[in-house]
Amino acid sequence: MTSLSSSPSHTGIEAVASQSHVSWLRRFQPSSLLWIVLAVILVLLIIAPVGALVTKSFTDPATGGFTIQNYIDAYGKARHVEALINTLYMGAAVVVLSVLFGVPLAWACTRTDMPFRNIIRVGIFGAFVMPPYLGGVGWILLAGPNSGWINVVWQAITGSTEPLVNVFSFPGLVLVMAINTYFTVFILVSAAFEMINSEMEDAANMLGAGPFTTAMKVTLPLVLPSILGSALLTFLISIALYGVPALISIPARFPVVVIQLTEFFSYPLRVEVAAAYSIPLLLITAGLMALQRKLLARRGFAAVSGKGGERRIVKLGKWRWVVFVYSMFVVLLSVVLPLLVLLMAAFSRSWVGGISLDNLTLQNFRYVLFEHSSSQQALITSLTTGAAAATIAILLALAIAYIVQRRLLPMSGALGFLAMSPFVIPGIVLAIGFYAVYALPPVGLYGTYLILILAFTTRFLPIAYTTGTAGMRAIHPEMEEAVRILGGGRLTAISKVVGPLLKRTLASGWLLIFVPAAQELSTAVFLVGPNTRVVSVVLLDMSEEGLLERLSALGSVLLLIIVGVMAIGVRFLGRDFMLRRT
Repeated sequence: MTSLSSSPSHTGIEAVASQSHVSWLRRFQPSSLLWIVLAVILVLLIIAPVGALVTKSFTDPATGGFTIQNYIDAYGKARHVEALINTLYMGAAVVVLSVLFGVPLAWACTRTDMPFRNIIRVGIFGAFVMPPYLGGVGWILLAGPNSGWINVVWQAITGSTEPLVNVFSFPGLVLVMAINTYFTVFILVSAAFEMINSEMEDAANMLGAGPFTTAMKVTLPLVLPSILGSALLTFLISIALYGVPALISIPARFPVVVIQLTEFFSYPLRVEVAAAYSIPLLLITAGLMALQRKLLARRGFAAVSGKGGERRIVKLGKWRWVVFVYSMFVVLLSVVLPLLVLLMAAFSRSWVGGISLDNLTLQNFRYVLFEHSSSQQALITSLTTGAAAATIAILLALAIAYIVQRRLLPMSGALGFLAMSPFVIPGIVLAIGFYAVYALPPVGLYGTYLILILAFTTRFLPIAYTTGTAGMRAIHPEMEEAVRILGGGRLTAISKVVGPLLKRTLASGWLLIFVPAAQELSTAVFLVGPNTRVVSVVLLDMSEEGLLERLSALGSVLLLIIVGVMAIGVRFLGRDFMLRRT
């Protein structure tokens, strides 16, 4: 009787459980699974390296237990602390010079009748394409104290035995860093200038203010949040840049953090100490990025909202040529002069031999293209890893941006936050985190292409996400709803509507990632193996060996390929695609 009486109750429980299971299956959406997959990917790419970095910094390498000895070893020596202070000092100086370069050029190219604006724009665009490391080599050839061409000409003309300029100094380091970072200020501030209407400027002109008074009293205050935001971003870029300090700061005897970190990776390997040494840099960047977000959140003045008003060109009169000379001076410093001497060295038997027919040769190009296997493989590795990272980053960011912008799932904003978080992780710090998680056993990805692709993808994911988000905001959801009303599913709407409308946006984002990824050094320096060296690392090795002619040839080949790819992008996307993507 007991078993008979309990049977209906048992059956009822099973029925309720079955109905609950069916109800859960009905509520479950494939997008929920996609959210989980994307969250796992971002955890592996971002949270795991950062978590490993923090954990390693408190881990005793001998016992695996908790310790603060790594921080004592990292900051217990005066020269280690000096390197951190020098880095902050250098970053501040680079910001000042970058703003002095970038803001006037942005104003001149977007708001004035300066002559040959298109030429100046092309030159500034070259500052983005030129790898910072190559720019540093170019200035070593120009301003080396003993055999730099500027000093050779100066000494020949004046008979002086003292150099006119010396790149191996703090001013030299700041100059070379600034000409490789001012493009960030230019592109962000140009976007702000493009959004200003002329009503307030016209009012100032009617009251008797000249063009420069109007610019200083009206225009610049309106774009001040963008200037401050770009300055903070430039600071973060400069303190994490590896190539230029590797060339200049060591001979200049000006230690900085990135160079000190490489010493921790020399024999004996001290990953835990390197992790501890990089944590303050991570905290500084995180704090400054938070400050930047706060500043940019206050930029919504009515005058720069982009609503209404005509944007008229400021007539400079006789000053237009003065502005052009200054703009051309910056372009000469950042692109023309270093590129010119690199090409001359690439075609020379000896770069100190001067310009003569006897000194001309194609042997350097023959060597790097056909004889030096490391150069050939490095070119292939740089281009393939850069292309793969750009493709993965764009696809991943597009999926995240779609979920966030369409609010498909609760807490989807967390995905957007994670996608943007690599902005606060300097490239060299990210490399240490990836090394700690994926390079060593049991994962054992050190020296593989996969670890480079994953690191580059993470490094430039914020660019991809920003691009994807801007594109998604431009597509009204009603267009997708129309497809679904006609019987199509969400995937059909994405493939038939969203995808085609975002082709140009995604292509421009891909280019913006490919260019820095193909020339990346800060992230690659700790992750490359004997068979996966990228061009930037091979160039670093050549500079240490004094093979500047062959270095110039290899760098010129890489630069030519990047320029070719960007020319194709400009042909199909327009010359201002970078400004639109900002």
